[in-house]
Amino acid sequence: MSVEPDQLSTMINHAVAPAFMLNGVAAMVAVLVNRIAGVTQRIRSLREIDESDVARAWLKAEIGELRKRERLLNSALHLSVLAGIGVTFLLLFGFVVAFMGYRHEPGAAVLFIAALCFLAASLFRLLQDVRLSQGEHDDHRER
Repeated sequence: MSVEPDQLSTMINHAVAPAFMLNGVAAMVAVLVNRIAGVTQRIRSLREIDESDVARAWLKAEIGELRKRERLLNSALHLSVLAGIGVTFLLLFGFVVAFMGYRHEPGAAVLFIAALCFLAASLFRLLQDVRLSQGEHDDHRER
């Protein structure tokens, strides 16, 4: 098996965009984990409110909305991780195929498109959470 230096060089050049995307996906995962932790902590603190505390018992009504946000954020997290896996497979596939001397572009394009679709779906879920959280803030101002 002979390795074509030009093919490997081309693959290294083509790996720059997916590497940046992988970095962006990692940042997205960090944002989502932080948001999930915040929502989970809020649920825990609301559960600790005693039913006899009439001044704060009404806050427990938020738990349903927070659970919905938690599901959206978990879905977004899963989609982001799938995007990261897709980009990682893209990089692995590209280098293995280039090392074998074949063209990597057609398969790499399919994997890149799939990873972008997962990332777009994750961003959409994050947007849904942002809208729900904004609604919660609006509700608090009215009370």
